[in-house]
Amino acid sequence: MKQQSARLGTEKISSLMVRFSIPAFIGMFVMAFYNIADTFFIARGVGTSGVAALSIAFPLQLIITAFAAAIGIGGSSIISRRLGENRLGEANKIFGNVIWLVGFLSVLMVVAALAFLEPILITFGATADILPYASEYMSIILYGAIFQAFAMSMNNVVRSEGNAKMAMLTMIISAGLNIILDPIFIFALDMGMAGAAIATVISQAVGAVWIYLYFRAGKSSLEFKWIGLLPDWRIVKEIAQIGSATFVRQTAGSLMFIAVNWMLVIYGGESAVAIFGIINRIMMFAIMPMFGIVQGMQPIIGFNYGAKLYHRVSDTLKLGIAVSTVLAIMVWVVTMLFPGVLMSVFSTDPEVIRGGEEAMRFIFLIVPIIGFQMVTGGLYQALGKAKISFILSMARQLIFLIPLVLILPTFFGLTGVWLAFPIADLLAFILSMYFVMRDRKELFQKTPGSVKMREAGVNG
Repeated sequence: MKQQSARLGTEKISSLMVRFSIPAFIGMFVMAFYNIADTFFIARGVGTSGVAALSIAFPLQLIITAFAAAIGIGGSSIISRRLGENRLGEANKIFGNVIWLVGFLSVLMVVAALAFLEPILITFGATADILPYASEYMSIILYGAIFQAFAMSMNNVVRSEGNAKMAMLTMIISAGLNIILDPIFIFALDMGMAGAAIATVISQAVGAVWIYLYFRAGKSSLEFKWIGLLPDWRIVKEIAQIGSATFVRQTAGSLMFIAVNWMLVIYGGESAVAIFGIINRIMMFAIMPMFGIVQGMQPIIGFNYGAKLYHRVSDTLKLGIAVSTVLAIMVWVVTMLFPGVLMSVFSTDPEVIRGGEEAMRFIFLIVPIIGFQMVTGGLYQALGKAKISFILSMARQLIFLIPLVLILPTFFGLTGVWLAFPIADLLAFILSMYFVMRDRKELFQKTPGSVKMREAGVNG
């Protein structure tokens, strides 16, 4: 086998974690920082209604990215296997189908969303005050959806080739340009929400062109050789089957946002929606390092589990849990001690800052256990145990959080919405703990499986 694969079974676990986690972390960190910056500029340039509009528009953006992620992950999974089998022609055909699906579904979603934009936003919780801002923003953002979907799906294909650096650069270029353009369009050109949307569309288009040029320059194993008028439905079916879990998981996130926004409108009004929009951006930023740890450990666990080097699986799992928990505790300390400071970065509205302090302390109340949940979900995905991974990925938002968000406000009002988050986290943690404890003998073996590793080395 090739050296980059063989080292997964021999190199020091901590070194491997650094090697695999840092590119993923940097790319996601930049994207999370863009979300923070976008919220900051809109809060300063538009105000509370603009931030609330972002929160209302977010579920629609999640649905669009869910399609792109599902196609990209489903397609890249098949492509990587075809490349491994040295079936380059078949890999290119699948690549063409991925591009066709992304283009077709993007156009379809844009047309449908633009035709029914206001009813969609009202369904998502937009009030009469928020609707003009959300509509102005999304009516422009939707025109960039095809660029966003193309770049996201192609990034997954690039990762399947093992080029993590290129995938990282794509995210850095797009997000970095957006951060630069935001203040120009929002403040210098005085375009408000429209300016923020235009900056985003331009940045997404540049990211899409960047990754297109990567393929056209011959740096990839794949080429734009087959993009027909009609797809191969056999391939489409396989892509859909593999990508369906990703789509359902991200769609569940969209449903969670809709449920939360509706209850916030009922029990807290526009300021509560703005508070949630700000805290969600902070949460996304805070958990990015933990996502990097999960992505870094997955190839290590998968390889060593297949090679029956269970002691290395155990060591990787323990290190992943330890590092992610330390990171989560650091987040908890900051959010518990300085919630007002964090809120004041994004808003000058006293009502938003005061309400955000209470909300943040509730939402981040038991965040130290989040690292364990994330690592556990990544663990079972790496082990190929799709059903357990699917259950764990759905548990927090769909199984626990949405019902709690709908029920608790009946008894506790607005506080009930915020209280639903730590309770859902606790229930998801208990479920994760159950699976880990059930499989502890398999996961925490100490005996090296050197025989399988030697066989892998000989046969590779």
